[in-house]
Amino acid sequence: MSRQLMDIVLPRLARPLHRHLERYQLGEMSEAQFTKRFERVLQRQHDWLSRRGIKEARAAIAIHAAVIILSQPGLRAEAFDHQLPFEVIENRAIGEASQDVAASYGQDRLKAADAIARLVARHGELTTPCAFRSTS
Repeated sequence: MSRQLMDIVLPRLARPLHRHLERYQLGEMSEAQFTKRFERVLQRQHDWLSRRGIKEARAAIAIHAAVIILSQPGLRAEAFDHQLPFEVIENRAIGEASQDVAASYGQDRLKAADAIARLVARHGELTTPCAFRSTS
């Protein structure tokens, strides 16, 4: 997966999702409203990539990886709360994402997991403070 694709996907997701998360944390929207808007942003991103010729499965892998990358602060907080290594929580997130890609796009789950994990490893440390934060 090209670095250019992740350079496009990360900021396109980070800005709107961060705005929605802040509104949720301030009590300006319910969890159901946040979830609905979150899903809408992800669908718009997927549609946008598809219109630009990115294959559906490739777009889904990039989007899932971006969500995990943007969620790393929250995943770290979850790991701390459960007294588990961060990598265990991150691996669970990658596994869930790869299952979704496999079920939705007919991709091999292990290949999807490998692709998502590679993107997370390559781009995860490059995120900005605009990433998701724990809501607890």
